[in-house]
Formats: sequence, structure tokens, C-alpha cells
Amino acid sequence: MRIGVVVNPVAGMGGRVGLKGTDGKVEEARARGAEPRSPERARRALSRLFEADPEAELLAWGGEMGASAARDAGFDPDVLGGPSGDETSAADTVAAVEAFVDADADLVLFVGGDGTAADVAEALDGTDVPMLGVPAGVKVYSSVFAVSPEDAAHVVTSFERTEAREVMDIDEDDYRAGEVRPELRAVAHVPVAEDLQSSKQTGGGTVEALAAGVADDIRATEGVTYVLGPGSTVGAVKAELGIDGSPLGVDVYRDGEVLARDATEAEILASLGEENVIVVTPIGGQGFVFGRGNPQLSPDVIRRCDVSVVASRSKLDAIPVLRVDTDDPDLDADLRGWTKVRVGRVERRMMKIE
Repeated sequence: MRIGVVVNPVAGMGGRVGLKGTDGKVEEARARGAEPRSPERARRALSRLFEADPEAELLAWGGEMGASAARDAGFDPDVLGGPSGDETSAADTVAAVEAFVDADADLVLFVGGDGTAADVAEALDGTDVPMLGVPAGVKVYSSVFAVSPEDAAHVVTSFERTEAREVMDIDEDDYRAGEVRPELRAVAHVPVAEDLQSSKQTGGGTVEALAAGVADDIRATEGVTYVLGPGSTVGAVKAELGIDGSPLGVDVYRDGEVLARDATEAEILASLGEENVIVVTPIGGQGFVFGRGNPQLSPDVIRRCDVSVVASRSKLDAIPVLRVDTDDPDLDADLRGWTKVRVGRVERRMMKIE
């Protein structure tokens, strides 16, 4: 199999520093101390691919856009070109994919977020070449991504057919302002596999009783630091606490005081105390607890906290399992297994994290 590999090296950089995306914010992300995320996720996927199929033929774009990760994984890729300047762009991604198609690639494996997926789909429009994403963006709404880098390698080596799937994207400026308006950007050929995530859906059902119960418990504790994640369900908890929380960001709360609003990873870590609890809700339709939309909740943050998962019953009814993808495979393994999800003022439901 001939596999074209392209990496968006800046995808996801804005997440841990609170920018909720990197579109138009690369320099600001760097100024805040952001580190690249996607190259390491590319290496994870390609290393697993090399273990499974060391004879796979890789086509790549130069440097951090694919060739470096492929070589680190053990491959000797056929490098067809490289970025046009010091900073990579959507045009570079499109050029890479078009070169892969001209070289008769059987599949395009890309590493990035929804914006990268839209660029790849644009370049593949009119062809029957399938695409598969290694998730590395902050918001990953499209259904063209594997659940994790390792799952992407498994899909590549095991799929037998493809199906049409949606490429979604949102306006990041609206997203930073607390508004989510997913837009269908393309429909692409994607391998059929169980290890793919679903499109982002909005979970229905009322959460008032749930939010009131969680808020009551928080108010009843002293000295415990609560790290309140993004999303409407936890947003209802914030509203019950009477705080002006960030709807799509992470807020830190202790003893009636907001210690950090729309906090970065560093700000969260600086705010933690002796006892800490993350309150987080899974993404509707996908089930991700960590790894989509909340990269500020990094492995370092998670390891210092207990985790409380909350969700409406209707949201859980549409999610067969919960998922995690924290950039730390050891932590992912520790988090997997059965957990109690709070669904009401006192009620809980057992759900499996995979």
C-alpha cells in the first residue's frame, strides 16, 4: 500500500495555552509558550504502523510536514516536496495531497484538526482516494479521524472498504467567543472501521437537577480546588455556582472564588491545591472525556486531580462508551475501565472508558 503522509505541524498548539485553536494564532501561541503537538502524534501513529507493516510504502512532504516523523518511526519515505516557506500553510497541505494523488497513493494519512481535514478533502475532491485523520487539533468535530494515533495505524493496516463521511469545521473566532456553529465542509471517502470517532453532536435533555446537585456538593466542601471543564453541561454547574465562567474554556474555582477563568494549562497548574477535582463532561456523539476540546486539561493537570464525569442521561444514551486521548498513552491506560458518571442530583450511571 502506498500511503501519503502529511502533518500540520502547528495543529493543536493553541489548546493548552487557552487559545481554543491555532488558526491565525500561531505566533500568539508560541509567545504563550506553546509546544508543537502534532509531530509527536504523527510519530506515534507511524511507529505503530511500522510495527504492523514495515514494508508499507510511504510518500511524505518534507521536514515536520511528514518526512521527519516517518524517518523517526523507521520508514524511508519518498519525499515528494516540502513547505513553500518557513511557516506552513493550508496551501502546503493541498500541494502535498495533490502530489500524493499524482503518485498513485492508495490512502492519505493526515495529522491535524478539522481545518487540516477540510484542506485534505479539498485536494481529494473528484478522486476516490480515501483519507484518514490522526487527531491533533483542539476541536475535532469531523468523523474522518481515528480515535487515537495508534488506532489510526490499525485502521490503515486492516480496512477493506471505504464509506462517505463528513468533514466539519467551525469558525475559531466564534468558538473563542463561546459560539459553536459546525459547518459541513466536505464529504470524503474514509476507511470503514470501529476505531473512528463520530461527528460531534449536541446532547439533549435537561441538566438542571444534575447541575444543582454538583453545585451543592462543591459548595459543601472547603479547601478543594475544582477545575471546571468546557461544555454546556459543566456550564450549567458554573451558572448554579453563580460564577461568570468561560463557556468553552476551563475555569478554576475554590471556596466561592474563581481562581482562573478560561485558564491555560500553566494557570490551572498554578491554581491547584492539596485536593483537586476535575469536573468534565463527554462530548456528545463522540464520548471523549479528555483529548477533544479541552487540551488545557493536560496529563500533568489530570494526574494531580480526581476526575468527576457528569452528563445528561440523553447524552449518555447516544454514547456506547467514553474515550480518552490525552497525548500520554500510559495515562490513557490508567483512565480506562469502568467509571461512575453523574446523571442527576444524586443518580449515577456506570460507563466504560475505552
